[in-house]
Amino acid sequence: MEIARITGRPKSSVYFHIRNIPLSPRKYQKIHALNIQHLLRVARSRKGKSIREFKKIYRWNPENVSLVAHLLFDGEIKRSGCVYNNRNKILLKKVEVSMKKMYRFSPTRYYNPNTGVSRISYFNVALGNYMEQKAKELWQCLGELPLETKRSFLRAFFDDEGCIDFRPKTNSRRIRGYQKDIAILEHVSQALRNFGITSRIQKPNEVVITGRNNLIMFQKEIGFTAGVYINGNRSNSIWKKHLEKREILARAIHSYIKV
Repeated sequence: MEIARITGRPKSSVYFHIRNIPLSPRKYQKIHALNIQHLLRVARSRKGKSIREFKKIYRWNPENVSLVAHLLFDGEIKRSGCVYNNRNKILLKKVEVSMKKMYRFSPTRYYNPNTGVSRISYFNVALGNYMEQKAKELWQCLGELPLETKRSFLRAFFDDEGCIDFRPKTNSRRIRGYQKDIAILEHVSQALRNFGITSRIQKPNEVVITGRNNLIMFQKEIGFTAGVYINGNRSNSIWKKHLEKREILARAIHSYIKV
């Protein structure tokens, strides 16, 4: 470059005459240092980026709201990627199918034989950062979304975090949803009101739905996904067997008729 600049000749012409002339040690060191600087610039520009691309969410719909909600409730969205944990194969499959439409790579799988919980993980820094942004956006705009999309959000919440507490002997019937963050429970309670369902937040960490009309409206408007069961193996299980959440809800509502 320097010889071409001084002589005013094209680089291709100069190279023909000097290609066999050895470079001095000092020149080698200078070229090496320049190459290192270039590689460092490239590395910094690519830090946190992945060649594994994903589709972005440009508009909220029931499926992508459900996906983000599941990752928030029984999963985790963090810088290294996205994780979902559950015992239920139907919910695991639901999340995996929705994620496949956004990110074509298969998850890393782990099964805990002691708890029966399976975990699917998508390790991608760019994906994790993006989904963190979308999760924040979802909380900000949830109140403005169409009813069908809010329904999808609520279904994901109660599938992951909810249960139907029906105790025939004490005449107790209530739907409960758990979450440590009270702000999330307030979002859930507000969304339920859009469907004519009254609920209350019971501290420290649950939203509660009681009353025949509220339970009927929940069954009609939200419900539980088919195949989502309670864990009958728990020591505090009332039923002592696996039952679908929607089946227990139906029993609770039907019991009002007998009263």
